[in-house]
Amino acid sequence: MRADPGRSGGGNRRFIEAVLWIARTGSPWRDLPAMFGNWSTAFRRYSDWRKADVFVRLFEACSEEPDMEYAMVDATIVKVHRHGQGAKGGPQSQAIGRSKGGMTTKILALTDALGNLVRFELLPGHRFDTVGVEPLIEGVDFGGLIADKAFDSNWIVDDLNARSAKIVISQHPRRKAPLPLDRELYKWRHLIENFFCNLKEFKRIAMRADKPDQSFSAMIYLVATVINSR
Repeated sequence: MRADPGRSGGGNRRFIEAVLWIARTGSPWRDLPAMFGNWSTAFRRYSDWRKADVFVRLFEACSEEPDMEYAMVDATIVKVHRHGQGAKGGPQSQAIGRSKGGMTTKILALTDALGNLVRFELLPGHRFDTVGVEPLIEGVDFGGLIADKAFDSNWIVDDLNARSAKIVISQHPRRKAPLPLDRELYKWRHLIENFFCNLKEFKRIAMRADKPDQSFSAMIYLVATVINSR
């Protein structure tokens, strides 16, 4: 019988496939099929990679040249499984909040013109979408921003004007001076909605079961790497 090579040993491909199996099925790590090796070894290796930001670096390596002619921003809500609520410090120490759907997490994403993920932020489910926009767009160059009316905020409009970026944001009826909206370009917002649909095909993300934000983010980074590479 071959000895276990350890968490830093070979078999990176099989290990990644094991993590993706967990992500797709939403299963507990203890249910990992034997074909992927010892579940405990795989989990500890996942924890090591998470702490070392390996999944972040994998995502960045596969997302080097986004199409930033236009960027899109949107948010989606995911429910938090009871297994995901036991992190040290309680839910309030993580991006978990109580909304109409119970305990939820909000994934706020910035994609490029092709609908591929560029950045994302995690927020408690009850927070406004605009709260996490600033760190998403800071230092990112794009020709325009496409978003729905949840992002019709004066500070966002002012920021885009300062960048000389095209504003393609659906507006609230209460805006006193309506901005011109390119409705044909606005239709392309379906690409970021498609990204969220693809992301939620992975049950571990559609129903958050990871306790700390860093672990949940690692799953998103890995799945987004797969989606961006399609």
